[in-house]
Amino acid sequence: MWHIGIYVAALVLIPIAHHWMRKWRNPRCNGRLPPGSMGLPLIGETIQFFIPSKSLDVPTFVKKRLKNYGPIFKTSLAGRPVVVSSDADFNYFIFQQEGKLVELWYMDSFAELLGLNSSLRDGLLGYVHKYLKKSVAEHFGPEILKGKVLPQLEEMASRTLDAWTRQEVLETKHACSAMILNFTSKLLFDYDHEKSKENLSETLTSITQGLMSFPLNIPGSSFHKSLQNRKKLLKMIRDMIEERQAYPETRRGDFLDHLIDDMKTNSLLTENLITYVIFALLLATSETIPTTLTLAIKLLTEHPLVKENVELICGRESSETGITWKEYKSMTFTMHVSQYVEEELNPNFVSRAEEDLQGQPPPLTKASSKRINVINEALRMSGSAGILRRTIEDVHINGYIIPKGWAILVIPSALHLNPDTFRDPLTFNPWRWKDLEANLSAKNFIPFGGGMRSCGGAEYSKVLMAVFLQALVTKYRWTKVKGGEIVRSPILGFGKGYYIEVSKNAESDQSIEG
Repeated sequence: MWHIGIYVAALVLIPIAHHWMRKWRNPRCNGRLPPGSMGLPLIGETIQFFIPSKSLDVPTFVKKRLKNYGPIFKTSLAGRPVVVSSDADFNYFIFQQEGKLVELWYMDSFAELLGLNSSLRDGLLGYVHKYLKKSVAEHFGPEILKGKVLPQLEEMASRTLDAWTRQEVLETKHACSAMILNFTSKLLFDYDHEKSKENLSETLTSITQGLMSFPLNIPGSSFHKSLQNRKKLLKMIRDMIEERQAYPETRRGDFLDHLIDDMKTNSLLTENLITYVIFALLLATSETIPTTLTLAIKLLTEHPLVKENVELICGRESSETGITWKEYKSMTFTMHVSQYVEEELNPNFVSRAEEDLQGQPPPLTKASSKRINVINEALRMSGSAGILRRTIEDVHINGYIIPKGWAILVIPSALHLNPDTFRDPLTFNPWRWKDLEANLSAKNFIPFGGGMRSCGGAEYSKVLMAVFLQALVTKYRWTKVKGGEIVRSPILGFGKGYYIEVSKNAESDQSIEG
């Protein structure tokens, strides 16, 4: 009898399963969906999405589907329907439709790791981002950078590099992350890494790894470890907020104090919301800037001629005075550096440049100057994992419909490594930026996002990297020891690490005690 029962059950279940699979693979839509595959039920193509590729190129998952389906395709990630886009014009359109057709959004698993509850995601996320961008611009904008932060950055860079010379070998990404987080957290909430028991760099590295891992919350998994570290970090931030509220004498006049003061006049701001704001800023600082800085160091190491040119041009008339804001804005070092070479690298450049420069950067004139942009080139080649939006209305694009409630995932690396826009995109060529038109790069170069939700800390990030690289290339030497294998998963990483040895230039007799 049990054989008959199995047979009957199969007759019933197989059609149901077939119907379910068909429904999964062909979601309901009031039109024609973009091409693509929804993968397996529930998990979709999440596993394929996280498979690492060992190249600076576009992640394998995206590259294969771009080839098969074109610049816009559908998939399913972590149980959610998603349309992935590498179309510059469509991305630009989407960024302009904030609050109209789309809204800022995170995948459920990402939101859980970020500490966003459903009410915050559904009702306050847009407001929080707008408030955060405004507050960051006020505290890390040009005037503050010019008057207060720039000299602190230069001092931090010198002390850090001097400390690096006393290490036999260091892992570059970890060292850059620790330096940037320690400095940024000092500005945010007067964090003193030498006195604190909390290692922010290690904690945030774990959380970031969880963001780009399969969202499986079981003991031993990366996601579970990330959740535990997130809980610990959030508690640390809440404790600081409660202490400052209870004991006014503990105020520092920093960014956290500004947020606490705003609570008195803004009813939407709560302790939980402020905790999230600080946490989000730390998380944003912990990955993109250290990765880009490490990549810049790696690329300069692998391209000695470029490195020599940057070292020469970054030289300043006087090393006794600090970097001025005028120097930074005129971009005579690292960010945009004047130079006198043809489009191709000229082996005679160094001798010609030495003769022309005579110890100081030449004036930036349309007639004589060309530009080299190391940081933009590193930002282009690193590329963030993706930028998410969720549709709040049906979106029509090229004859397709993206239904209301679907996610749209913009892949910056697919734009930044597009050979139709950037010639030989996997080649480190800072000189390429002198010829790029503004209207072209505005759509095809989005390292800090786009539209209303672009990163408010972009200027701070660029100043930090520029100051650090200027100090590194003019006062120090470094050599690769081991490692440096590129891995995208889809966040850019360096395999088992990238280890270098740093020493001070022989001609530099300045030394800063740590």
